[in-house]
Amino acid sequence: MPRDYARPEGHQLKIAVIRLPAKDRSRRIGSLVTNPGGPGASGVSFLRTSNQAFGEALRDRFDLVGFDPRGVGRSDPVRCLDYRQAEQRLLYDPPTTRAQVNAEATFWRAFVAACEARSGADLPYVGTVNAARDMDVLRAALGDRRLTYLGFSYGTYLGAFYADQFPRNVRALVLDGASDPKLTGEEFLLGHAEGFETALRAFAAYCVSTAGCPLGTGSVDRAVGKISGLQERAAREPLKNRADGRVPVDDDGVTQGIYTALYNRNYWPTLRQALIQAIDDGDGTGLFKLGYAQEMIAPLGALQAVNCVDKPFPADLAAVQDLADRAGKVAPHFGSFVVWPWLACAYWPVRPTRQPGAVTATGAPPILVIGTTRDPATPYKWAQSLADQLTSGVLLTYYGDGHTAYLTNAEKCIREPVEQYLISAQPPKRGITCKQTPLDPEGKGSPS
Repeated sequence: MPRDYARPEGHQLKIAVIRLPAKDRSRRIGSLVTNPGGPGASGVSFLRTSNQAFGEALRDRFDLVGFDPRGVGRSDPVRCLDYRQAEQRLLYDPPTTRAQVNAEATFWRAFVAACEARSGADLPYVGTVNAARDMDVLRAALGDRRLTYLGFSYGTYLGAFYADQFPRNVRALVLDGASDPKLTGEEFLLGHAEGFETALRAFAAYCVSTAGCPLGTGSVDRAVGKISGLQERAAREPLKNRADGRVPVDDDGVTQGIYTALYNRNYWPTLRQALIQAIDDGDGTGLFKLGYAQEMIAPLGALQAVNCVDKPFPADLAAVQDLADRAGKVAPHFGSFVVWPWLACAYWPVRPTRQPGAVTATGAPPILVIGTTRDPATPYKWAQSLADQLTSGVLLTYYGDGHTAYLTNAEKCIREPVEQYLISAQPPKRGITCKQTPLDPEGKGSPS
């Protein structure tokens, strides 16, 4: 792909693609292009590890296609710090003292300098607008006249920008766990932090309804207070870590473990057990295992490189500090934790290439947007906003928990309309809803 579409004969970027052929070749419809989110998550790795999560109807009728967007994974990735340097980031807490704030600024200046030194020529071109143009080249290379697409989280942002640039090339798009193109970076971070606060209360309500909940019984407020107490305790005296003795689990480790588990309610029983170990035995091993896995999923580099050019974030240290303080008020368990990594954008060498605004995709056929009412990472109101912006948007509401709906549960009322739409290109009726089945203490949904 051309690094700069204004100079198509110039430097080319490599895009890694993987394809799993349709099982029923006689009934094959075409390709189903997927994106797992991020930005920064590898679509190639996603398809290799998660193709079984797609319904049999989709695997029969479509070639499943994953790709690493420009700057990601195997596609001429943005390179910043090496692994050992980046690993140190896992041991660093959101700052609270002036010395820690200064250290935070020092780290992110060094991080950005490394990105510029190793990938500077690519940084102006890794934004979502260019990635969407790449996806249209990919569509044509796959031999599809129009695009069939299933995107999750950031993948909804990418899909929306594709539809806006190439509305006549859309066949069927599902945008699950929608991000809102109208948000500034500040609004994005505040919404993200508030979403996790909502999800924490939902987890607490689940936990106190089960026998042996380490957070007590009955009161969600008291249960959330016990989590606050655990964070404070770990800040004073870090918890043990039997998985990696180099890394005691402090308040940041507690937060990271909880944050990860809130993405998917199937992790809630695991989180419940990890909290039993932490509260009763001072053992943070379970929380560490949850949190460390999430850090490995979202590598530093591409995440900032794409976001920092896609939308404006706070432009200096004082503005980030102010935002972290405000986020801490609306989301006391996650606000500062969410905000501080975006200090990188204050030092980023490339200014945002677009300002927030509606994405309409005028002229596109119906586009299905899925919103989960207690989604921690992409709040439901974002899905409502995106469906309203798209001139052909159709909103499917999932009354439930967890980030995205199609891959994270087996609810028929999600999977069937999604698969029927992708196969037929005919959308479900407007106003369709789906309600999650209850989660038992072992983490299994009750039968439908």
